[in-house]
Amino acid sequence: MVPPQYYLLLSAAVFCIGVFGLLTRRNALLFLMSVELMLNAANINLVAFSLYWGNVTGQTFTLFTLALAAAEVAVGIGIILVLYRNFDDVDVTNATTMRW
Repeated sequence: MVPPQYYLLLSAAVFCIGVFGLLTRRNALLFLMSVELMLNAANINLVAFSLYWGNVTGQTFTLFTLALAAAEVAVGIGIILVLYRNFDDVDVTNATTMRW
């Protein structure tokens, strides 16, 4: 059996990659992918602790998180399409001109 520390290290690495992508990129599509990486890191933790404690609560929360991620992607793609139509680019720094 794999120790839970390995799952936690994997989850921490995936989460750090997501945070790095969120902080360093200006492309809106890469923002979405970075947020998905962070959500998947949380899912790895939930499933690992569910396995460790021997119940299915973490797996149930993982299913809800996946549904939330699907809704987030649908809204995010809509925002990216509006951004592309208005500015012909998906660079999020251009969107500051949309303020009042």
